[in-house]
Amino acid sequence: MGHSVVQKLQWPIVTELPSLSPAPDSAATAAQAPQAGSAAPAGVAYPKTIKSFVRRAGRTTTGQAKAFEDLGPRFVLPYAAAPLDAPAAFGRTAPLILEIGFGMGEATAHIARVRPGDNFLCCEVHEPGVGALLKRIGEQEIGNIRILQHDAVEVIDHMLAPASLDGVHIFFPDPWHKTKHNKRRLIQSPLVAKLAARLKPGGYLHCATDWEPYAQQMLEVLGAEPLLANTASGFAPQPDYRPLTKFENRGLRLGHGVWDIVFVRRN
Repeated sequence: MGHSVVQKLQWPIVTELPSLSPAPDSAATAAQAPQAGSAAPAGVAYPKTIKSFVRRAGRTTTGQAKAFEDLGPRFVLPYAAAPLDAPAAFGRTAPLILEIGFGMGEATAHIARVRPGDNFLCCEVHEPGVGALLKRIGEQEIGNIRILQHDAVEVIDHMLAPASLDGVHIFFPDPWHKTKHNKRRLIQSPLVAKLAARLKPGGYLHCATDWEPYAQQMLEVLGAEPLLANTASGFAPQPDYRPLTKFENRGLRLGHGVWDIVFVRRN
């Protein structure tokens, strides 16, 4: 089973750029909506939740700001605590891939270009990263990406229906190296269970990390989820669609390893 699934996850390189989809009639904004159910009863403190990310301070460049202005209304979706209408959001019906945390968008843009038949719903809270991906979308004329600048866990909880995803990408999430911070790691059993429930049978979950202890934890957590099956006997070969980023190449030159983990939803 593992070998055949891995073969299915190899995509041919596409040299022709997909065209930008038509702009919708009304503009969407990148502003965050208030969290659903954020009101606490009088006198009761709002319960704290452990986040797997911190909102980093960063400077948005002039080019990124212009991309926000020009392309944000078309490609950035507003968060809403209601099921996402993916065909309406993308202007077509196609396999839907969720990406959690895309950094500066280098790998995201590449994958969207080599897989023009898929729709990519990408979550990132870091504003310069969102601006950088919007800039790539404009420069490379990519039409099959939509961005949610919002906490991915809330997007999963409130916007994605069961069996609505064909794939999930989680590449190089923060490893939270210190033992006392391991609880902040994104790949934990509760999140994996949510993702597995939202995958269609045969859909895949692809994680990658350059931190070996985190890679081992990923393998253990995904292996313990009853709805998922590993495509390999352990770590998976790197699928053709995932590129080596500048950051990853630098790490490899320094002798750092990279581990891919690919599981599929059982039928």
